[in-house]
Amino acid sequence: MSSKEKPTLGGTRIKTRKRNIAAPLDPAAFADAVVQIYLDNAGDLELVAKNLESSDLNFSRYGDTFFEVVFTGGRTQPGTIKPDEGERHPYSVIECEAKREAILPSVIYIQKILRRRPFLIKNLENVMRRFLQSLELFEDNERKKLAIFTALAFSQKLSGLPPETVFQPLLKDNLVVKGLVLSFITDFFKEYLVDNSLDDLISILKRGKMEDNLLDFFPSAKRSPEGFSEHFTKEGLVPLVEYNEKKIFEVKLKEMKSALTTQIAEESDISEVIENVKQRVKDAKLPDIEVVRILWDVIMDAVQWSGKNQQQNANSALRQVKTWAKLLNSFCSSGKLELELMYKVQMQCYEDAKLMKLFPEIVKSLYDQDVLAEDTILYWFRKGSNPKGRQTFVKALEPFVNWLEEAEEEE
Repeated sequence: MSSKEKPTLGGTRIKTRKRNIAAPLDPAAFADAVVQIYLDNAGDLELVAKNLESSDLNFSRYGDTFFEVVFTGGRTQPGTIKPDEGERHPYSVIECEAKREAILPSVIYIQKILRRRPFLIKNLENVMRRFLQSLELFEDNERKKLAIFTALAFSQKLSGLPPETVFQPLLKDNLVVKGLVLSFITDFFKEYLVDNSLDDLISILKRGKMEDNLLDFFPSAKRSPEGFSEHFTKEGLVPLVEYNEKKIFEVKLKEMKSALTTQIAEESDISEVIENVKQRVKDAKLPDIEVVRILWDVIMDAVQWSGKNQQQNANSALRQVKTWAKLLNSFCSSGKLELELMYKVQMQCYEDAKLMKLFPEIVKSLYDQDVLAEDTILYWFRKGSNPKGRQTFVKALEPFVNWLEEAEEEE
């Protein structure tokens, strides 16, 4: 038998860890308190901001509710913009006049709030996203106010507001098909461009991943380049129309260049290549000068260049010119276009060291293949306007020009 006492739990206190007991959510009381501050200060946003700063209101818990009060004058029912029970004030963004001078103070006021409480930017995003996804629930005038507010928010560089917060929620099919998104985005563009450049607007669209998708704002019946131009021209946004037309033009040029590069690399039948280019030029309404420039670029890009063997490079370039001369000839249909080709050859030979000495040989080859006429070469030699490397190239071409002039005299 052991004489040791057996252990016992008698009299032992078991310590329990204290836990924070969360207070129940009470957004209604928070909203009423904020509304009262608006009412007490008669909507003077400077005084409202000061009183909010000195209050002990829990913004971190009720950030969404705060911005509901800012935008609509009180709380909204979950998932809607309908007013919820509780006090309301008449100094909200929705109650302002649909003018920038009436809405700008609210933007500046929110900027001050965000500087003191930067964590609220997420709540602002939440509320704006919800409102923009519910545009059909607002009146026309209220949608315009939201558009003006949004434009001024970006114009004033409202702390950290990302463009995708605005643009992506707008792309709901039911909003687009009713034309609500187009109306909103038009008001947004017009207001933003009052104080900012088109480049600034394009920068925002890029950040919002919308620069290449502007037609997505249009109902399907109007979703075309022509519909875009007609709408925004009517709204006085001609620079935006010109930008979009340039963008479309560049895309079509790029598509043609890509298709042509593939055909030349695959050594397709030249007649087939010519027909393909003609069809693309017709469909895209591409100007002849751009077509000539692209043809030359693609033809020369396909040359297999040797590292340092100048003679091999010369042979490769001249062989390529001879192979695709018929393609060039099909589109150099006037003296003006022939001259443009000469300028293009001049620029490439000037910018590429391995081609510098090939200029006269390339010009002679183009002449031999009936791509360049004698008059075009003589005009370039006597009056050519592009100064890049001109003195060097004129001197190099002089023997060939002398031969042309002698042949002309003999005839």
